[in-house]
Amino acid sequence: MDAVYADAWGRVIDPLGGLPDLNSRHVRFIGKAQDRIAEDYLRILRFFRFAAWYGDPHLGFDPDALAAIADGLDGLSGLSRERIGAEMKKLLSAPDPAPAVGSMEQTGVLLAVLPGSVTRSLALLVHLEQNFGFVPDAIRRMAAIAVFDGTELRLSKKEQRRLAQYQSLISTNESASELGYRHGSDIARDVLLLRAALIEIPLKSDVLEAAETGAAQTCPVNAGDLMPDYSGAALGEKLREIESRWIASGFTLSKTELLG
Repeated sequence: MDAVYADAWGRVIDPLGGLPDLNSRHVRFIGKAQDRIAEDYLRILRFFRFAAWYGDPHLGFDPDALAAIADGLDGLSGLSRERIGAEMKKLLSAPDPAPAVGSMEQTGVLLAVLPGSVTRSLALLVHLEQNFGFVPDAIRRMAAIAVFDGTELRLSKKEQRRLAQYQSLISTNESASELGYRHGSDIARDVLLLRAALIEIPLKSDVLEAAETGAAQTCPVNAGDLMPDYSGAALGEKLREIESRWIASGFTLSKTELLG
């Protein structure tokens, strides 16, 4: 399907018979799969990306392609991390990359390009995303498959920080509302989604709403309210203590009650 063309008059040119594959959403290599892979081992990752975006998941994956991929795993070690990272971001941005990533795991590709990653939680995360209307996000999904080091994939500094933030917050005991207050609605909702997928627990809409509620709050007490009675480290400690009580109250304690 990647070798179908059109001329300036809109006439379709299909020299290799790709239209039937396109119509049936059958992703396979042109000609002999081993030869195409040997020309550029990045085509292994591109095969799974095309399958995630355009393939029919009910057809499964082309057996000749999978056999050639299994034989060509050693060639993946020669790929630059930039090329691998770019392909993985595109793949994980597909509406549902879980079947393709699962096949990558079974063939040994995932272990070769992302050592230590696992796919168990990805399908559940995608299901939750679709259930609650979340837009597909590659970085969120990287956190779900246990990608810990964004530098390995040459992610941008911003993407690395977000990935590290997800990984650090998933295992904290911060409530939905506290996550929203401390980290903003978007990060909080993503973390709640990831927690539900990784721990395999139900997620209700009111939990996501609590994150949004928390994100809209502003603590009624600030540093100026505590000076000059407190300063330096003591001021910071007192502010944190007050803030913790305010959060624990469900953001209901007033300034007077917090200072009393």
